Amino acid sequence: MERKLREIAEEAAAAVQSAENLGQLNDIRVRVLGKKGSLTQVLRGMGSLSADERPKIGQVANEVREQIEVELGNRLNKLKAIEKQIKIKAEKIDITLPGRPVILGKKHPLTTVTEEIQNIFLGMGFTIAEGPEIEHDYYNFEALNLPKDHPARDMQDTFFITDEVLLRTHTSPVQVHTMEKTVPGLPVKIIAPGKVYRRDDDATHSPMFHQIEGLAIDKKITFSDLKGVLQVFAEEMFGYQTKTRFRPSYFPFTEPSAEVDISCVMCGGKGCRVCSHTGWLEVLGSGMVHPRVLEMSGYDSEEVTGFAFGMGVERIAMLKYGIDDLRLLFDNDLRFLGQF
Repeated sequence: MERKLREIAEEAAAAVQSAENLGQLNDIRVRVLGKKGSLTQVLRGMGSLSADERPKIGQVANEVREQIEVELGNRLNKLKAIEKQIKIKAEKIDITLPGRPVILGKKHPLTTVTEEIQNIFLGMGFTIAEGPEIEHDYYNFEALNLPKDHPARDMQDTFFITDEVLLRTHTSPVQVHTMEKTVPGLPVKIIAPGKVYRRDDDATHSPMFHQIEGLAIDKKITFSDLKGVLQVFAEEMFGYQTKTRFRPSYFPFTEPSAEVDISCVMCGGKGCRVCSHTGWLEVLGSGMVHPRVLEMSGYDSEEVTGFAFGMGVERIAMLKYGIDDLRLLFDNDLRFLGQF
């Protein structure tokens, strides 16, 4: 039996040294030391030995097991080192290769246009004011000369949360909040950018869109001041060759009111498909603040006057960049956004 154990040790040593990978080495461990392994089978036969032979053979068996385990461990470490070197070699970095370009994010065109509009008015002395998007009916309608059941409310198809709470349909409520906080201080010169909500959804309308409204209140403000401010805005936004035109209109919160057109940015006012061959494009609404709006906010309409205006950021962006479908601004298509 001792000779058999020595033979197993020699065969195992030779097999271990010839193992080329971890899988083969594990097979050898199982074949020799496993429950059905060759060394285990020999040791099970020790019961037939005499009491004198058993200690000697047991000692030899332990020596053989330890020898095999040491050889397995040494070979395991060597194979792991070899595999590590192979992996390192396969994963090495060729520093002579050109680097991968890093794709940087860009500002969304609506963000770019909003910031450009803000900077124009900040340069004229306006400040930025903000307010809640979930608004009370009083601030969204009543304080702007739109009492309950006023037919002009139908001009703004509204998302109501309750009878008195709604998603704001314009940023005009910010003007009311500002006047209430400022009264009787003068002057007031703000622009109110933000999201607004109406039940519209087509190529030129979205249920959520962005507005920037402006308000100026002081003594002796006239319609000429409004025209001058908006002319400067049009020239800064679309180029110094841009002309403006004011057309009479109706808004409940201003009197008199006017729609503001600019000379077509596509044809320079000559007439084309974009401007329906009129040479003009509508860009915003404006007017002198209605006396009732001033009074509801605490100002004396006999002492002060003001003007207000409002524009859709999407409308300005579509004109500035020649976009024919508003929904492109919300689709998040990188092929589209990458052009800006």
